Amino acid sequence: MTDIEIANKVTLKPITEIASRLGIDPACIEQYGKYKAKLPLNLINPQKMAGKHLVLVSAISPTPAGEGKTTVSIGLTEGLNRIGKKTTVVLREPSLGPVFGIKGGATGGGYSQVLPMEDINLHFTGDFNAIEKAHNLLSALIDNNIQSKTSSIGLDPRTVTWKRVMDMNDRSLRHIIVGLGGTSSGIPRETGFDITAASEVMAILCLAEDFEDLKERLGNIFIGYTYDKKPIYARDLKANGAMAALLKEAIKPNLVQTIEGNPAIIHGGPFANIAQGTNSIIATKMGLSLSDYVVTEAGFGFDLGAEKFFDIKCVKAGLNPSAVVLVATIRALKYHGGVKLDALKEENLEALKKGIENLEKHVENMKKFNICPIVALNRFITDTDNEIQIVADKCRELGVPMEVAEVWAKGGEGAEKLAILTAKVAEQCLCKLQPLYEWNWCVEKKIETIAKEIYGAAAIDYTAQAKSDLKKIQALGLDKLPVCIAKTQKSLSDNPKLLGRPKDFIVTVRQIEIASGAGFIIPITGDIMRMPGLPDIPAAERIDIDKEGHITGLF
Repeated sequence: MTDIEIANKVTLKPITEIASRLGIDPACIEQYGKYKAKLPLNLINPQKMAGKHLVLVSAISPTPAGEGKTTVSIGLTEGLNRIGKKTTVVLREPSLGPVFGIKGGATGGGYSQVLPMEDINLHFTGDFNAIEKAHNLLSALIDNNIQSKTSSIGLDPRTVTWKRVMDMNDRSLRHIIVGLGGTSSGIPRETGFDITAASEVMAILCLAEDFEDLKERLGNIFIGYTYDKKPIYARDLKANGAMAALLKEAIKPNLVQTIEGNPAIIHGGPFANIAQGTNSIIATKMGLSLSDYVVTEAGFGFDLGAEKFFDIKCVKAGLNPSAVVLVATIRALKYHGGVKLDALKEENLEALKKGIENLEKHVENMKKFNICPIVALNRFITDTDNEIQIVADKCRELGVPMEVAEVWAKGGEGAEKLAILTAKVAEQCLCKLQPLYEWNWCVEKKIETIAKEIYGAAAIDYTAQAKSDLKKIQALGLDKLPVCIAKTQKSLSDNPKLLGRPKDFIVTVRQIEIASGAGFIIPITGDIMRMPGLPDIPAAERIDIDKEGHITGLF
């Protein structure tokens, strides 16, 4: 059966029942139908968070073969609940771009899913729409001020980099010209669209602690300069209050359920190759306030989502994870070893041994943060015993515990051994998170530390534009912010063609963007796409709805 067929056979519990399992008075939640609800921010309780266990799920470098971070995160949650650990999975919301593009649904797979999967993958509770509207409100206010003859603050349109956003893959909107049509239609200038998940407003929502923090961060969004070189922020346009008002409901996390009826909190969705790649601080803290274990996920590989989770999110929020689970598959490791996609089902021990270097590097990276590491081998039916043994032997050599997970086929039952291991490691772990760098270091040192320690780079090079950006950041007093490096997810390097564990490469910083509202700066390496395009055969072509309203083809 397909994922959606499996999901449709599940009898969902009323969301009030899921809330009750977390000790929440059903009268406190804001229901969106029978099976979804918003959770009020007052459920966060720092006293109740003490002594709870936060488990991060990350992965090796992604491949077209897939690794299954979300599926393992959900399955591990089911497994932990099966062994008597009160656990909530806290995840990001899917973007419509990947859903209708190449990836398909993003709610897990097989018998390891969060439900209702159609709703979560489509409009859900409207959070992405609110983020899109708040972002585009600022865009409209910028152009309106440039146009105004009475209220203009002298913003130089040549310095404005703030674009518009839309939650859909549409390559035609990457670069556009606005303001055509005469004097009443605005000032002509070049701009474009990013996908909503790439919006700084998304990053802000996921790092904000409350409404006041949200409003302040929105006000800190850097827009550009006046003609006399004065920096302009969103607060100068009096935009942040209205933007925050549009996010009134979006700031509240969403409560849903897993296939086995366990609670799931889903909130926010920043991409990890251009932002921090994790769900909101609010959602994570709420999960820790309501359950004994929280399983959460960082986007793409450990070198992207997990590094940013530790160095940005955990430092900002004061979080101390108990364990980190690294997801790997035999298929992905063979791909890193040079095997083509159409041959991954065949046993290939030599390619596996070569590709396992990628796993080795990620394990080394896990240990750099002083958090107890675990490897979860997400098993496929084509994996052979010989191949599994090679991975097990390598993990033993690296001194990291490993368990095989069969969550797609068996749900929580297939994750019980992984759950027992995770609980043992988390409860015995006395380690305190050690960030890779200090925020007060100079920008170059922070970039160099990540590139050399996490990616394995030999050196860092800066273009003339990047050097100019460094001077601008210094002049604006933003050099003490953490760095959120934008890099391809396909490789440990900044070159997507370098698979496995590349060595002796140079990372080139092309430019450095400012995300002062989110509270970080973004060194851009390689060719980063903020507005993806649809593939030749998009997933949208398979999606349909019948006369009874049943959706098919979602995944």
